[in-house]
Parts: sequence; C-alpha cells; structure tokens
Amino acid sequence: MELLNNLPLTLTVADVAALVLLLAAWFGIGQLIEHPPRGRPSVSHLMKRYRHDWMAELVTRDSRIFDGNTLVGLREGTAFYASACMIALGGGLALIGNTEPLSGLARELDASEIPTLLLKLKILLILGFVANALLKFIWSYRLFGYCAIMMAAVPNDPAAPNALRRARAAAEVNINAARNFNAGLRAVYFALGAAGWMLGPLGLLAGTVLVVTTNLRREFASASRRAIIDDVP
Repeated sequence: MELLNNLPLTLTVADVAALVLLLAAWFGIGQLIEHPPRGRPSVSHLMKRYRHDWMAELVTRDSRIFDGNTLVGLREGTAFYASACMIALGGGLALIGNTEPLSGLARELDASEIPTLLLKLKILLILGFVANALLKFIWSYRLFGYCAIMMAAVPNDPAAPNALRRARAAAEVNINAARNFNAGLRAVYFALGAAGWMLGPLGLLAGTVLVVTTNLRREFASASRRAIIDDVP
C-alpha cells in the first residue's frame, strides 16, 4: 500500500510515458506476430504449415525415432529457458532485498541518485517479464508433453479412420506449444529492454525500440523468413 501511495512522487512524466510505450509495444508486437497481415506473414505464422506437414508425414513414417528425437529437442530447449528464468527470478528477488550494489552501479551510469523505491520498481518490471516468460515456458513444456502422447496415439496406417484426425489434433497442440514458447522468448527480450530503465526513461525508450526492431526484423525481414517463405505455397 505504501508503494502505491508513493509511486506518484517517484515516477516522472517521462518514466510513465516510457513505461506505457514499453507495455503497449509488448502487447502490440505479440498481436502482430501471431495475427500478421495476410500479405506479410511472420516466421511464427509460416511455421504452422510445417508443423501440420510434420504430423501428416508422421502417419506414413515407418520409424518414428526421428519424430521423437525432434520433440525431445523442443522440450529440452523449453526446459532450458524455464530453468534460466527461475534462476533470474531468484536473483532478482534477492536483489530487491538489497539494492545497494545496484544503486552504486546506477549512480555510476546515470550520475544521479535513484530513489530506492524507484529502483525496486525497475527491478519488479524486469521480474514481471521474466515471470511471464517462466509461465509461458512451463505451459509450453507441458503442451509438448501432451503432443508426444498424441503423436504416439496416431495410427501408423493412413487408411485408419482416425489417423489424419489425430495427426491434425497433435499438430494443433504442437502449434500452441510453439506459440507459448515464442511468447516466452518475447517476454525475455522485453525483460532485457526493461533493464534499460536503469539508465532512466531514455534508456527504457531505447531498450524498447531495440527489442521491437529486433523482433520485427527476425519475424518479418530475416534471411530465415525468406528461406521459409520460398518453400511455402
């Protein structure tokens, strides 16, 4: 309660504007990537086709060792990011309890005194993105597990009445898992951008612009996207 009462005295207009821009950019870029313009699909959107094709090929593949190994790789990558987020959360919470080391670093970078309350708020902003990423990665990991079970339940005979239906269902679960994984990665990007607030509102603005530019380039203008889209009819 004391934190909420003192916020208006701690935040400047520039801080609030930069913070609103960061949150708007986070929400907006997520919507743009997951629901891109029809004539300019994102990499995440284009990969949905490959995931459907993967499950269609699964039906006719005699040995499914390759498919199992691929899914294991996806789960291991998700588990790695989830573990990293848990470590970051622990370190951030410990830092909130003792902000003096960070206060000294902030003074050196910004050449000004940062109120303890504002410093804690900046750390909490970063941890908010990290916590969101952790939740996304955990759910993604679980969805990939569901997908593994559904893949195992797909008949190995294309003529089976439920083979293609189960393959399509497995593909949709796989797509949802990937969507949550990508959302977790975006949250990690924005956590890094939010760290720019340690340098003041201009630092937060610069971090936001850098993160948005990086995400847009990778999703809509990267060499990987060109390679993917050349193969998608």
